[in-house]
This record gives sequence, structure tokens and C-alpha cells, in this order.
Amino acid sequence: MSSATAMIIPEKSQEGIIQFHKQSYSMLNQQWNVREQMRQVDLAYNRETDWTSEHRRAQLSNRYGDPSKFQNIIVPVVMPQVEAAVTYQSSVFLTGTPIFGWVAPPESEDAALQYQAIIEENSIRGAWTQQLMVFFRDCFKYNFGIVETSWERQVTAAIETDMGFTAGKEGRPKEVIWEGNSIKRWDPYNSFWDARYKPTEISKNGEFAGYTELMSRMHLKKFINELPDKMISNIKAAFESGMGTSSAGPGGIESYYLPQINPDALIQKDPKRSTDWMAWAGMFERPAGEINYKNLYEVTTMYARIIPQDFRLKVPSANTPQVWKFIIVNHQVLIYAERCTNAHNLIPVLFGQPNEDGLGYQTKSLANNARVYQDVASALVNSAMAARRRAISDRGIFNPLLVSAAHMNSDSPTAKIPMRPAGYNKSPQEAYFPIPFRDDQSAVAFQELPQIMQMANDVNGQNKAKQGQFVKGNKTLHEFDTVMANSNGRDQMTAMLLEAQVFTPMKEIIKINTLQYQAGISIYSPSQEKVVKVDPIALRKSFTTYKITDGLTPTDKAISGDEFTTAVQMLSTSPALAQGYNVAPAFSYLMKTRNVNLAPFEKSPQQQAYEQATEKWQEVVMQLAKQGIDPTKLPPQPKPQDFGYVPGQLNSQAQQGQQQGAVSNTPSQTPQSSSTQQ
Repeated sequence: MSSATAMIIPEKSQEGIIQFHKQSYSMLNQQWNVREQMRQVDLAYNRETDWTSEHRRAQLSNRYGDPSKFQNIIVPVVMPQVEAAVTYQSSVFLTGTPIFGWVAPPESEDAALQYQAIIEENSIRGAWTQQLMVFFRDCFKYNFGIVETSWERQVTAAIETDMGFTAGKEGRPKEVIWEGNSIKRWDPYNSFWDARYKPTEISKNGEFAGYTELMSRMHLKKFINELPDKMISNIKAAFESGMGTSSAGPGGIESYYLPQINPDALIQKDPKRSTDWMAWAGMFERPAGEINYKNLYEVTTMYARIIPQDFRLKVPSANTPQVWKFIIVNHQVLIYAERCTNAHNLIPVLFGQPNEDGLGYQTKSLANNARVYQDVASALVNSAMAARRRAISDRGIFNPLLVSAAHMNSDSPTAKIPMRPAGYNKSPQEAYFPIPFRDDQSAVAFQELPQIMQMANDVNGQNKAKQGQFVKGNKTLHEFDTVMANSNGRDQMTAMLLEAQVFTPMKEIIKINTLQYQAGISIYSPSQEKVVKVDPIALRKSFTTYKITDGLTPTDKAISGDEFTTAVQMLSTSPALAQGYNVAPAFSYLMKTRNVNLAPFEKSPQQQAYEQATEKWQEVVMQLAKQGIDPTKLPPQPKPQDFGYVPGQLNSQAQQGQQQGAVSNTPSQTPQSSSTQQ
């Protein structure tokens, strides 16, 4: 949970907040059929749009061992297009380590490495790559994706050595409080937002955004236990509240929604019909007043920009718009209310819209642009399938007086057809006349199919090579690279748009949250291969000097890395320039921006003094040797101990780094109340 101020809300104000939540939840689905629009896209993405009886009969026949029936085919156009776009954006934004880098001027670069260690640890713990990859897929399927960026508080465990615990054979788990930046993708089917604003404007100007998720009894209990300053008086009512008792009724617009897309899914069970808690808990005698738990709960998290005075909340600046966070169980019981005091003052819910042309929600998604071509391509292929069915099923004209219709329509290839008495002594040609079959269109259909597929690629700026398909043709490596570079233009423009819509505000939120809430801890950084000790005071002193980078704006671009590298090379080769600049610190800064800390390899002042004295002694010895001076009269060679230098010993900064490496890789916070953390 955010390190903001959680509050206890009066009962009357709670009722107003619950009503505000219900109206906000209902507004979107009452006015627009958003869920059904997304379901149609998912059906096309999963190629499950054909529900005709002919296709289903053939599918069942194949399943039960009859391979002679031809199923209809839905040509895959939507899914390859979406996945190619997701692959490109993932390769741009999610392949760096860490996902977001930090750079700063030389005097603040050590603090920037602390920032980088924090983000690296947060991204691993929060599975940012997974969340953002699903977010990209939402964006290209529905033309919008939702991701929450907030400061979270979790109860986790560290392992410490205690000889009194199993005689030291096992480590003792110790409960600790972890806090850090969290990135969470929201399920669009169960999210709601202020649709009066364009998606990309909601975090700044919208009044509300929220999402609902299902929780079991155990999950909800754990979730509530980790909430700071929850409303204790409402916990029992929350556990005893049942789903489907809201004003919308069971399965209504306020209910958790799971679309049925794949009829052959591994599990088709409705998640709301989970294990009956009372089926086994009821075997025991229950004392009076014990909580009557339910099987499953709908838990809604909602961010709202409100005027507290409207809800009669007695808080500072009650007539000023403020961002609040509410958590409601089963749309009935408010268990958590918090004023978000984040310095960025945004609703921490960011919307991405890859195709943004000013039309808001009317703009088609990449998947919707490809749907029509998938339908046309499928129609062409299935016309050939229909021709195959016609070829093997045969059609003809028969005389019902001579043969029966049941015998004529038999599916058995070895069936015997008896003649009726009226057909005795008559030729079989008088009973049946086959209609000749000619298939002139199947070949034409397959000739036109590549043209339809190419149209889909043209619409979305894709090509076969980007989708991992082999492309015939003799091109040199340079020619192929040129073609691919030009074909990536649309993807690069989309990346720039997502950078402006989502990643720039996301990086700003992460930066401000870290400055505002980060405590002093020791974190192991895999990229730096050492434990980094975080100093919050040092971080805040250099607040304005940092730039956050990502895949689209890497560190080299932020610091003009190519030019800087060239400058360092010139300094090392030009004596005139070297006289005016310190080359070693410049090179050390360049390496720090690349996550390489050269501190363990830097020479100590004692070593530098010893080496300088040794060089001067060697010069003197050479001069005296040229003059033929007796070797016994040469000056004594300098010794390392004369300068306080021990060969092989690291400098003091490296020793300090080694000492930090001995610190346990656990947060330094101990379990405490949120009031203490504030």
C-alpha cells in the first residue's frame, strides 16, 4: 500500500463513498458495451469466431475418430499481427537491465547508482517485465491498456542465522516489511474509469479509475492483514458480505466478468463457483458470534479525485480536489480509505493508446484493423473446403419411386442401395442421375489469399519477416537491414507515442515515489554485482539532477554517450588536452553510466606516490649508469612501506564496498505500524 495517510471514515461518509463507487462502476457499462467489444476481439485473436453447425459437426466427427470431415479454417491474421507488435515493443522497453536506468552529473553519479539498484530490485520483485508485456498485448488488441504505478507495502520474510533454532541447521524466517515501486497491469474486462476523458488524460484530469479482482477467503484475510490502518470495525461485515447482493443483482454490470472465449479450455469452471467453505467448516460446532465466511469475494480498488467536503470528511483543505484510494469488498463494505499524498498528484493509473488520432475511443485497434482481412481470408479458404466437401459428398437427382431417400443419403461408402418394387426390370440410370462437379474457383481463391494477407500487413505496417516467417528473395545483408529498418518506422512511431503516454509519466511517478518514501536499506544489485547501501538523504539532495532512461531513450542518448566516449579517447591520446582535464575521473564516470563500478581498481594515493617515486628513482639510476657511477653508490630503491602502501591491498573505497557486501540482502525495516513509518 502507498505510504500515504490512511484514515477512519465516519459511517455516513462511508455510505456516500459506496454510492459514488457504484455509480462510477456502473457508468461505463451502462452507456457502452465495452466488455462485448473486447470479447469479440479476443474471439478473433483466438480464432474462435466460427460457431456454425457445419463446422461444429465436423469438429466433433474429427474428435471421435472420423478424419474424413473437413472443418472450417480461420486464417490466423489477427494474432500474428498483435504478437509482432508486442514483440517489437517488448524488445525496445523490456530487454534492459534494469528496465529503467538512471544517469546524473559526475558529482551525483554515485547516488544514481543507488537509484538504479532500487529500481532493479523493485522490478525483479514486482515482475515488471511480465506486467508490461501483458499491458502491451492489451494495447494492441483493444487500443488501450491500463497499468497502475504505485508505492506498495508488503509483508515478506528474510532468513537469519539463529543457533537456538534447530541448532543452526536451518535458517530462521524473520518477518520484515518491504516497500517499493509496483507496476501492475489491470484487467480491462474488470476495470472502470472516467470515460468522459480520453484514456491518456485520465491520470491527470479524470475523476476516478478502479478495478475488481476475485479473492478467496484466505487471500482476502492475508490482503487485509497487510493493509495499514484498515477499518477494523468493518472487517467482520466484509467477510460476511456475499457476492451478487449489490443493486445490479447477480452477474450484473457490477459483477466480476470472465469472458468465455475458448470452448476447449483446460478449465471451464466458473471461478465464482469455488470450493464451498461451509461444506467442511460446518462439520465443527461454531461458537456464537464467529465470522460467517463466504467462498469468494469481489475486492475493488478505486482511485478517485474528490472534494472531501462533498462526503463530509473532516480533513485539511477539505474544499480542494484530492486524490484518494478506496478498497471495497463486494461493492458493499469499505475497508480502507487513504488520502494519496504523493508529490506527483496524479491518479497513479496510466492508459496507453498505440493508435491515437484524436478520435478517442472511436479509433480502431491494431487487432480490429486486421479482423476484416482475417474474415475475408477465412472465407476464401473455406470456399475451397466447401468444394472439397462437395467433391466427396456427391450430388444427384433420384427417382423416389424407384429408390428411397434414406438409402440415397446414407453416409456409408459401402452401403448397398436396394431398388423398390417399382424399379424391377428397369435400368439403374432411370433411378439416379449424378450432377457433374467442377471446381474452378479453389485455385483462384488461393491465388487471391496472399493479396488479402498483404493488405492486412499494409494496414498495420507489418511484414512476414517481422512475424518470423521465411521470405524468399536474394538480398544482401545490407539490403535486408535497410528494408527492415524502413519497415520498423511504424513501430518506432508507436514506441514514441507509448513513451509519451505511459513511460514518461511512469518514470516520473517512480522517481518521485522513490525520493519521497524510500528508506535507508541495503540492496544487492545483480548488474553492479555488489550490495548497495541506500542513503535517502543523498538521494533527495540531488533530486533535480537525475534523468531516467529506458529502451527508447537509453543512457547513451541521455548523456550523449558516443560523443562522450570519443572525447575520453581524445583526452587519453592528446597531451595538450590531458593537461587541462582529469582523464581518470572522466573515464570512471563513463563506466558508471554503463553499470561498471571501477572503484575496486582505482589506485590509492599511497600507491600513486610510491609509483611516482619509483619512476623518478629509475630515471636517476639510468642517468648515473650512463655516467659510469659505481652501482654501490646508487640511491636506495623506494619501498612500498615507506609510503604506507601494501601491494595487493584494495583502496579504502573498495574495502568499504567489500564490507557492504557482507551486509544481509534484506530490507532494514522491521515490522511496525504505518504511523511509525509516516
